Amino acid sequence: MSVFWLALGAFAIGTEGFVIAGLLPAIATDLSISVSAAGQLVTAYALTYAVGSPILAVALNNIDRRTVLALALTTFIAGNLAAMVASSYPLLLASRMLMALGSGLCMPTALAVSVAVASPERRGRAVALVTSGLTVATVIGVPLGNLVGSLLGWRATFAMVALIGAVALAGLLLGLPRGLPRNTASLGERLAVARHGNVLVALLITILWGLGGFTVFTYFAVPLRGLGFDASQISLALLVFGGAAAIGNMLGGVLADRLGTLATAALGLAGMATALILHSLVLKLMPGQAHYAVLGTIFLWGISGWAFYPAQIASIIRIEPQASMIALSLNASSMYLGFAIGGALGGAVLATLSPNDLGWIGGTSVAASLLVHLARGWQARPKPVKIAG
Repeated sequence: MSVFWLALGAFAIGTEGFVIAGLLPAIATDLSISVSAAGQLVTAYALTYAVGSPILAVALNNIDRRTVLALALTTFIAGNLAAMVASSYPLLLASRMLMALGSGLCMPTALAVSVAVASPERRGRAVALVTSGLTVATVIGVPLGNLVGSLLGWRATFAMVALIGAVALAGLLLGLPRGLPRNTASLGERLAVARHGNVLVALLITILWGLGGFTVFTYFAVPLRGLGFDASQISLALLVFGGAAAIGNMLGGVLADRLGTLATAALGLAGMATALILHSLVLKLMPGQAHYAVLGTIFLWGISGWAFYPAQIASIIRIEPQASMIALSLNASSMYLGFAIGGALGGAVLATLSPNDLGWIGGTSVAASLLVHLARGWQARPKPVKIAG
């Protein structure tokens, strides 16, 4: 039962992390700032997560895991409550950074705890249940949070997330035992894994993938509003993306087993790059008639982009099987670093070009990720054996 509360915490974190994309126009209007400036709320969150997560994990290595989870969720809840009452952009920015510190501490700890509390034959399912909290958040939490924000104001969405986090915290305090194993890697161990050449290449692929996706996703609602989408239609578009992401995540795992991780990741990246570029083309060439076509590109983006991720995870585990948790922690930081750069790049695109240009610029980054991935696969292919004589 304690794993359920870990999954609920992940659900709250996933909801807050992704729902902001649908709320940016309303936040910008309320705080009298540009949408590109509001987008830096995503950049600040992602950058704080990327940097803060490994530092906090090392700093709190010797503290009981139950206490660490309680501290992480309390920080996350406090950040949401601060956002709910923030009267200015700097205060809202600081509150999102506070949320990121809580999220970045909670997620890797929750995964480690799920392994510790499960029996050996159920550990894989325990990890899958925790990560499913993030997946379910994209399908249910994000559209629901966007709808709540459209009906009651964007501050109500932060209140909703804080409430979900508080329920998860109460469940963990009541159901999680003390004295759980403390197996967080030291800073030296993390740096040793990061110096592995193949790991570095894999992290670069993740950064470019995250950068491309969040160049567009951060400002998800902006071009849709330009097409005439109202709040309920934007919630529907987020539901389409979340449903496609959930399908893609499952499909990626199946294909990785059948086709191999390299082929599956390549297909995912190729599909995502194509979808994002098509997203721009549809917006540019079919103004006023692009509603269904845009939903189609969003669906293709979600299913292909998230089919890449489980294949990439499996590939990284194979690179460093003896230090897989460290490698996956580095990959998570790299993903959020990509999200941070993508949010900043998308803001620059809005300031200098137009919302309709976000897709092809994000797609170009994903295409670059594909090229690096294919180059890695080419170098790793079996070399022909030369026979003398």
